[in-house]
Amino acid sequence: SKMISKKDIIYMTEDGLKPASPSFDVWTVKSFKKKLDIKVLNYDDREMEFDLIGIFPALINAFRRILISEVPTMAIEKVTVHQNKTVMQDEILAHRLGLIPLKANPRLFQFRMPGDSVGTDTDTLEYELRVKCVKNPHCRVGHYRPEDMYLDYHVMSKDIKWVPVGGQSSIHKAEDVRPVHDDIVIVKMRPGHELHVTMIAVKGIGKDHAKFSPVGTASYRLLPYIELLEEVEGPLAERLKSYFSPGVIEIEEVKSKRKATVKNSRLDMCSRNVLNDKELKKKVVIGRVKDHYIFTIESVIGVPPDELFREAIKIMKKKCTDALLELKKM
Repeated sequence: SKMISKKDIIYMTEDGLKPASPSFDVWTVKSFKKKLDIKVLNYDDREMEFDLIGIFPALINAFRRILISEVPTMAIEKVTVHQNKTVMQDEILAHRLGLIPLKANPRLFQFRMPGDSVGTDTDTLEYELRVKCVKNPHCRVGHYRPEDMYLDYHVMSKDIKWVPVGGQSSIHKAEDVRPVHDDIVIVKMRPGHELHVTMIAVKGIGKDHAKFSPVGTASYRLLPYIELLEEVEGPLAERLKSYFSPGVIEIEEVKSKRKATVKNSRLDMCSRNVLNDKELKKKVVIGRVKDHYIFTIESVIGVPPDELFREAIKIMKKKCTDALLELKKM
């Protein structure tokens, strides 16, 4: 990893955060390109953690806000209730259905034009949910668990069936447009209860409604910085370890002495508890690296988090292009 300059540290004191020294660096595209670095630490289809180094707060916060509110997704917008004999009101049911994340890739669909009451196969997905709860005819005497006594007593997200519109069946597969999770409980039923609804999903953004937000979390924090100014040994080392998050400080045996070392500072949550210890606060420096961000993205739709971040960058670029065009008109 790169050497951390003292001027890049925001020190933590008992009174709060304090920059080590004022920075008067002039921002240029050349210097930005030279400093910028991206390192992916953890990645899977649902969540990604990566480091963004050499970037300034306004830009990284813009990416976070765009991820939450401006990257489009597909979500259920309209619900037609044909039969609802459950204990749940129609409005609450419709709200719950709208919040179920769908795997449908929004890049394969268009935004529905304002005023359009009827959708097409390019901007709409249709679904149907039809479930009826009945008694289990094979239930044995003495069995009182719902799963033994009733059939279809839980309406689950897996019960939502896709209904192709137009030529969608030749373009999409049911597996690619179904709900992300099969085990979301929509409503509980008992014999005599019945539910039949049809749903329409459209493309939208989180700025219009939270159900269109593609992420569960999109957050960042500064890389913690911890430096031991002198050796900390014995019981004092154990006490120092207790002030930090697990895995940050480790105790090593060096020449029959137990010494504290900084193992992994990025795990620390920057609690500042050590600064309340009169004996230890002069032996350790804690802070954060001002241009090193730990960024976490958790995707709740069928699109991997790295693709969501790329979409956020495209949207940011378009915003910059639009702003430059408006400036040229002035």
